[in-house]
Amino acid sequence: MRRRLVKNVRIYREGDFFWGSLWIADGRFERICPDEEAAFMESAGGEEVLDGRGMMLVPGFIDLHTHGAVGIDVNAADKEGLKKIAAFFATQGVTAWNASIVTDSIERTDRCLAVIRDVSRERGYGAQLLGAHLEGPFLSEEYRGSMPKDLLREGDEDLLNHYREIAEGSIRYITLAPEVAGVMPMLKKIAGDIPVAIGHSGASYELSMEAIESGARVITHTFNGMILFHQHRPGLMGAALESDCYCEAICDGRHLHPGTVRMLIKCKGLNRVAAITDSIMAAGLPDGNYQLGVNDVVVVDGDAKLVSSGVRAGSTLTMAQAFRNLLAFTGRSPGEIIPLLSSNPADLLGIADRKGRIQEGMDADFVLLDDTYQVQVTVVSGEIVYRKSCSPDGNPV
Repeated sequence: MRRRLVKNVRIYREGDFFWGSLWIADGRFERICPDEEAAFMESAGGEEVLDGRGMMLVPGFIDLHTHGAVGIDVNAADKEGLKKIAAFFATQGVTAWNASIVTDSIERTDRCLAVIRDVSRERGYGAQLLGAHLEGPFLSEEYRGSMPKDLLREGDEDLLNHYREIAEGSIRYITLAPEVAGVMPMLKKIAGDIPVAIGHSGASYELSMEAIESGARVITHTFNGMILFHQHRPGLMGAALESDCYCEAICDGRHLHPGTVRMLIKCKGLNRVAAITDSIMAAGLPDGNYQLGVNDVVVVDGDAKLVSSGVRAGSTLTMAQAFRNLLAFTGRSPGEIIPLLSSNPADLLGIADRKGRIQEGMDADFVLLDDTYQVQVTVVSGEIVYRKSCSPDGNPV
């Protein structure tokens, strides 16, 4: 049995931190102890030791919704491309992620699903790829955003079943617009098997609430790509704020004003908001020309927009920056904000039994952060997948 001791760290648990040590065995947290208890425990011998030098140990970040990074677009990626994204995400504190497929042709979607399926079965390449997020094609034309109009479709259970056959269980998330013909019957059938999000939608308040009551768990990039609130017609936005569903939030300061972020958290509570990046292949790279599926995108001052229309097209955000932005936008403590990037995504994806928290028996996915909230070490299933050369005090970690 391979064991690792992580010592001299401030361990996050239930909104607070305590000084302690933890032991990892076979990729899971075996024992977590406060320092006063750990001091009396004898080493089992032969274990690898990671000295955290006083850093914060927090659950690994989970990015539900991302289309790429470092020059790789998910819709065009091969296996090595997805692994390159995963390696970059590890430098940003991400330990698990969904590869989001924007609306595309059936042939290209088939290829994407097959590649994502195969990579999600492998380990050791960086942040763990959980599976695919289908963002389309069953979306509203009016609120399509950067989705190509000619590739959008009405609800088609046969097509979705075709995609599920190729994915072999690796479709972990899907975004649907409930007002599109044929979507609601499909949503009601699949909601027990696949976490369903509502997005790119002009659904009425009544239909949105019906979708949520029928099993939709989350709202895709809340306030973006949807009909907005009117006092007489609350629409999807009103249903999102009133109901107990989760809400994705792109906290880059462009998609949501800081005041909007604070309002969302105040309405929903800290346990119902999930930070996402919605990043494209430009994340981690300078301004320039890029792709998002079939779309040409230009990035100026870090802001990604369609060349054809100027419509915003994803982001260049990372999860590490989203964490720092949330701290700045809200003035809240790290302990309050961490669930938005860890346990909340795990809960809504249905993987809270193994990911999203620092608990004995769960996957040993965690990040060491310094006092400026910079990622120093990222660990996935007990294996170090990213390590800066030095800790905050200038010594090797």
